[in-house]
Amino acid sequence: MVAIPKESWSGKIKEIAFGATDDESGTRDKKLLLGGEATLPFLAFEGKVSRPAIGMEVIDHVGDDYPHIIIDEIGDVIKDPVSWARACVDVHGADFICLKLLSTNPEEANVSAEDAASLVSTVLAQVKAPLIIQGSGDYDKDARVMELCGDAAKGERCLLSRAEQDDYKSIAVAAIANGHDVVAFSNIDVNIAKQLNIMLTEFGVPVDHIVSDPLMAGIGFGMEYAYSAMERIKLAGLVGDKMLQSPMIADISVAWSAKEAYRVDAKLGDERERAIFWEVASALAALMAGANALILRHPRSVAITRHVVDELMG
Repeated sequence: MVAIPKESWSGKIKEIAFGATDDESGTRDKKLLLGGEATLPFLAFEGKVSRPAIGMEVIDHVGDDYPHIIIDEIGDVIKDPVSWARACVDVHGADFICLKLLSTNPEEANVSAEDAASLVSTVLAQVKAPLIIQGSGDYDKDARVMELCGDAAKGERCLLSRAEQDDYKSIAVAAIANGHDVVAFSNIDVNIAKQLNIMLTEFGVPVDHIVSDPLMAGIGFGMEYAYSAMERIKLAGLVGDKMLQSPMIADISVAWSAKEAYRVDAKLGDERERAIFWEVASALAALMAGANALILRHPRSVAITRHVVDELMG
């Protein structure tokens, strides 16, 4: 019998705790462990592998451009972020919630940081899954939003998103002061991913409180390039680069950026089925590239992706 060839790795991906339970002074009903693997995705015969976490996005206010296929599937709860978050966990089985505070953007509804913090408090009180708190992308506003939201979620070990090369200190301060983790965003660039981790640790963020987001792209929007960057980061970590050993998260909502994903066109077939598998295919690519956590939109995408993960994990 021919032996299966095995790769030996000198490095290991760091294991990051996400969410704090009551024994850690938190109120989450579970703690997720991201990372910790000692080999490439799902190759359990080579070494320790980790089960990816599958979460769902919740937006504080859904705009007119949000895909109607998602709205139709989720229903009226989409009008209330607290009810939406509860449905994601209780009905659709999400491991965690990514709460996107897009309406805080000064160029949108310009919702106050105080109101955003109040929403975070309500979500945490009514939905007991681990929580990602994501700002609008406006650096100045996000500094205040993360300050207040981080304080409102103190002790829950949330993920604060996103720290970037040109704007990481305010999120780092909010995380350090309140015991949260940080999402380090590097926009498909391995060198920036490493440099950002170095800057965060030098600033005082513990290395076991950093999750990397190298920016996963969906089908038709540079997925091959994004896949390559994520894979290079994972390989570098496994061969021993300590500054590239953070677990990775991939926001698969980008899959819906391609109009071909859900455009009504008889030549392309049923747009509802096409959209779901467009998202699923993007999600599976991210998993094979080394993602330790996924953020999805459609409930059926969550179910299908979870089934595939179950099969791959054995």
